[in-house]
Amino acid sequence: MNIKISGKNVEITDALRRQVNKKVGKLERYFVPGTEAQVTLSVEKNRHIVEVTIPFNGILIRAEESTDDMYASIDKVLDKLEHQIHKYRTKLERSFKSGAFKDERLLFSDEVYQDDSQEELKIVKTKRFAIKPMAVEEALMQMDLLGHSFFVFTNADTDEVNVVYKRRDGKYGLIEPEFK
Repeated sequence: MNIKISGKNVEITDALRRQVNKKVGKLERYFVPGTEAQVTLSVEKNRHIVEVTIPFNGILIRAEESTDDMYASIDKVLDKLEHQIHKYRTKLERSFKSGAFKDERLLFSDEVYQDDSQEELKIVKTKRFAIKPMAVEEALMQMDLLGHSFFVFTNADTDEVNVVYKRRDGKYGLIEPEFK
């Protein structure tokens, strides 16, 4: 597994690098050799944040954790990733066994927010991501794996852009375009 480590507001020491390689390396048994994992370590105020993203076969496995200790954050994020893999193991097994992993990096949507100090709406960040046709159930799984409250995808049945989202009542919704 190729592990790429980057840092924001933190120096990546040899000890941190060894710990990340040791912990993330344990996930190697789930992936074919050469799978890339992107690990970002950051510090904001007293929060030590670890984010791990592993793209494969058009799916992203992503987890983020923050604590007051970087090593604890690393442990917690790996527990979360293993939980996601086990939770979706039967659904993902086809992807794991197919060997059709993509080496390209996929980007995913971030939340766009409004700066309350200004009157007009302003987009502060834009991200692009590869989009592939998928079933609604697969889109729900992908949304859950990313930990997002919505997911944009191309519906494999209709070949149209759809959005799945998590409702406040815990159920899911689907937005389909209607042309008049």
